Amino acid sequence: MNAPATLRPAPAVRTMRAIGTSATVVVEDVDLADAALGLLAADLADLDEACSRFRSDSELRLVERLGQGRPTPVSSLLFAALEAAAAVAARTAGIVDPTIGSALVELGYDRDFDAIAIEHDRPASPPEPAPGWWQVRLDPSARTVSIPVGVHVDLGSTGKAFAADRSARRIAEALDCGVLVNLGGDVAVAGAAPTDGWGVGVALSSATAPSAADEIVVLRSGGLASSGTTARTWSRDGRRVHHIIDPWTGEVAPSTWALVSVLAPTCLEANGWSTASIVWGDDAPGNLAAHGIAARLVASDGSVELVGGWPVPRTAGIGAV
Repeated sequence: MNAPATLRPAPAVRTMRAIGTSATVVVEDVDLADAALGLLAADLADLDEACSRFRSDSELRLVERLGQGRPTPVSSLLFAALEAAAAVAARTAGIVDPTIGSALVELGYDRDFDAIAIEHDRPASPPEPAPGWWQVRLDPSARTVSIPVGVHVDLGSTGKAFAADRSARRIAEALDCGVLVNLGGDVAVAGAAPTDGWGVGVALSSATAPSAADEIVVLRSGGLASSGTTARTWSRDGRRVHHIIDPWTGEVAPSTWALVSVLAPTCLEANGWSTASIVWGDDAPGNLAAHGIAARLVASDGSVELVGGWPVPRTAGIGAV
């Protein structure tokens, strides 16, 4: 007679609101959950102070206003976040570009998404291409940043993924445990994974309950990120717009894909490819396959296309992306 299987306790989940999104941390040991949430909260507060596009007193905004294009010493956190954005821009050949700040402001995305007006009646100016990520000069030896006058940096395309990787790593090291961090659909894991891995739901909204997710994928390392055109939308000049910009035109990216989810060695890399896929539109499956990227693409009509060995789904998980 076989011995009955031992039931493992469910992972401990803690969630809060931060940096304009839902922030979740998951650990196996419930006794570590509150400490993990505290570490995540501290990390995200530091990130907001350093990198926010919506705070006039953030370090990034001060560099833009006061630096006047000159090399300006910055904190290690801001420098690392800008380095990460530059790395993604280079990897995607400029398709994901942090110098789209002015284009987003022109579209009405000039404050935390929770606070922006859903309807903007003021006519928008004709779109202009982003100035180009290479214009933001980074000097690692001096830890200085030069942002040309008139260039406005937005780290929205990389900041959450950068923060998820950073916080997961820091929590795992501080608490000596396995951890999953989910920042509004940007998921990173670090430390020892549970025996069955971390089950993560994939759905159009990161607020979707696990039981209602479209499918569940298992993470043991690395990251999972999703980018979409349906969750953060508003009306501008009589049309529906979203937050992903084509930097080559300054225009809203096409809505070919409602959601693109990508698996990669880091959440930052996964997010870079998922965001680029939205901008690529019809070319996304071919481009992802050429780079060997595992991805799940949901078209605007609901049809699903899998690329690069996207894993077989399972039936239970924690949260959605």
